[in-house]
Amino acid sequence: MSGKLLIPRVAVIGLGLIGCSWIKGLRVRGCLEEVRGYDRNLDSMQLALSEGLIDAYSENIADVVRDADLIIISVPIMAVKSVLEAVRDHISETAVLTDVGSVKGAVASDVAAILGANFSRFVLGHPIAGSEKSGVMAANEHLYVHHKVIITPQDHTDKNALALVRSAWQAVGADLEHMSVDHHDEVLAATSHLPHLLAYSLVDTLANSHENKEIFNYAAGGFRDFTRIAASSPVMWRDIFAANKDHLLKTLDLFSHDLSSLRAAVEQGDATTLMGVLTRAKAARDHFSKILARRAYVEPMKTASISYIANPGKALSGSFRVPGDKSISHRSIMLGSLANGTTEVTGFLEGEDSLATLQAFRDMGVVIEGPHRGRVTIHGVGLHGLQSPPNALYLGNSGTSMRLLAGLMAGQSFDVEMSGDESLSKRPMGRVADPLALMGAIVDTAEGGRPPLKVKGGSDLKGIHYDLPMASAQVKSCVLLAGLYAEGETSVTEPAPTRDHTERMLRGFGYDVITEGNKVTLRSGGELTATEIDVPSDISSAAFFMVGASIMPGSDITLEHVGINPTRVGVINILRAMGGNIDVLNEREVGGEPVADIRIRSAQLKGIHIPEDQVPLAIDEFPAIFIAAACADGETVLTGAEELRVKESDRIQAMVDGLVTLGVNAVGTEDGAVIQGFGSEGSFGGGEIDSQHDHRIAMSFAMASLRGSAPIVVRDCANVATSFPSFVELSTTAGLELVVEGGDCE
Repeated sequence: MSGKLLIPRVAVIGLGLIGCSWIKGLRVRGCLEEVRGYDRNLDSMQLALSEGLIDAYSENIADVVRDADLIIISVPIMAVKSVLEAVRDHISETAVLTDVGSVKGAVASDVAAILGANFSRFVLGHPIAGSEKSGVMAANEHLYVHHKVIITPQDHTDKNALALVRSAWQAVGADLEHMSVDHHDEVLAATSHLPHLLAYSLVDTLANSHENKEIFNYAAGGFRDFTRIAASSPVMWRDIFAANKDHLLKTLDLFSHDLSSLRAAVEQGDATTLMGVLTRAKAARDHFSKILARRAYVEPMKTASISYIANPGKALSGSFRVPGDKSISHRSIMLGSLANGTTEVTGFLEGEDSLATLQAFRDMGVVIEGPHRGRVTIHGVGLHGLQSPPNALYLGNSGTSMRLLAGLMAGQSFDVEMSGDESLSKRPMGRVADPLALMGAIVDTAEGGRPPLKVKGGSDLKGIHYDLPMASAQVKSCVLLAGLYAEGETSVTEPAPTRDHTERMLRGFGYDVITEGNKVTLRSGGELTATEIDVPSDISSAAFFMVGASIMPGSDITLEHVGINPTRVGVINILRAMGGNIDVLNEREVGGEPVADIRIRSAQLKGIHIPEDQVPLAIDEFPAIFIAAACADGETVLTGAEELRVKESDRIQAMVDGLVTLGVNAVGTEDGAVIQGFGSEGSFGGGEIDSQHDHRIAMSFAMASLRGSAPIVVRDCANVATSFPSFVELSTTAGLELVVEGGDCE
């Protein structure tokens, strides 16, 4: 950017930390020809000149701004109006003006009053950066690198002016975001202005205490950290509080209300309410980077570009446990939240998708402790105890969360909007909206039946008998969960067996569910009773290691405590049909779910026509199975798997494209693929794989490196955190030669 941006003449009004750091950053990157400065303090101008930050200064502000191409106003909020009055008659007809203040509404009003309501060349901006130091000597050319700068363009803002200011911020390494003026001031009132007000107030209160000497003598780190900002400029913050009065008062009133509730909880010894405040606050603080965007949950896969470099590996060995089952982790949070009493969960998957579900229920008023090393404590509120969330429920990449929650939300008294990331926003939701509409729910989707989903509260649901048009555990579960709130009986008939985790867990919580062949039925009017849940290891995560050990000669591993629900064992059945050497050991039942230890030893696989009755039982494991098919002797044919085209990615196309890149003869079909295996003597070639931001695609091609002849580079792997946050660590321990580039997938 610095090579393309060159601004001939810049004027900077106010030679403090913020303005001087921006100028210094532009100057050292070669973006400026001439800089003139103005400050009300002569010594600041002289110092800026001696430090080489500016080329000239004047005590007459008119001389500084005359003929300037860009004018940076870096003065306190209440001084902006007088600066505009002073420069109004001296700026050129093409000059672009911008500011750095933290209250945009006040500046916008001043610009309209002094320069005219339609003045288009003033670009409102606010860098979210600073330092405890101040003044010219504190100027830092790196201050804005990877820090947010919020631009608040108005409808009449000139596009060329906006482009210049954006370029000037990007040139110094800033990350830009756009907001409306009013939204900016509302958010900053909560995240910056209120904390400063509270810090000043707390220090003032304690300083006036008769025990103030002891208080300050024994103040611990927490007090010092929180009150540090009370050492900021009182004049600056007086102006900010005054300029953003309306939004600050609204936020202060909300805080005062919640503080009163917290005081009552302390007085009454209400431990559950206290824990609710503490756990929600910790979760919010852990994901503070997303608060400015008003997201309900963090979206880490968008914060870094992560690639795997997978080198040819060695035989896999060892005994280990993969993370907890994602499907069961989702449902443990949902049903535990709706139960009466406290549910204890162990083995919870601390991946992005399950955490999105957990955060959604926190947002609806459920007190949830953890997760900590897979342990979660859920203080259930009963079937009718959920509260309206403050904002839309943000579900990240999790289709399971959205589809199952759609059923639960249809039975609530309040309206709910559910949104997700770019990938989830492309996935079909009409398949749940349609049966819910038959039950009397009002569910709106975006064009094409895509998210966001808006569910209207207060609907009178009626039980239905629904024949699934295609096998889908998520749709089945959605209808059954809505049935908890529907008048009468609700039943679902499925064309082929699908995961029955919802039915099993409902029974585990004491709810009567009847399964007769391919039909599942329940009636409303019951209640859920808290229980203990031990989440088994996810067979979908185990599948990558099953395939890896099968294809790599000399491998011998044991996967511990794996869920072997009959509706999920398709990957075992398919690998065995291909000649896999797989033993299921120590079978037992834990919390209503069958589990076992699975031993896998290497074997030469053979190509097969995969039985269609196994497809629903292995729908999430097919990316890994494609890798097994490529290593087999002969041809493998998959049919009846059109569902794979509407997962996190078009998994059929993504896998076929990747296999072809690595030298495998593979062709996609409408509902599957045909793969010619290279057999015992062959290997994958090297190459670069586009994972399509799909965690299962990324992990599958990482495992392919075991039979690689050259490095395989897998791009966009950050989404692995959705289901298997410890994949890299566990894989390298087992024998993969895997290196992470550009971030940390752990």
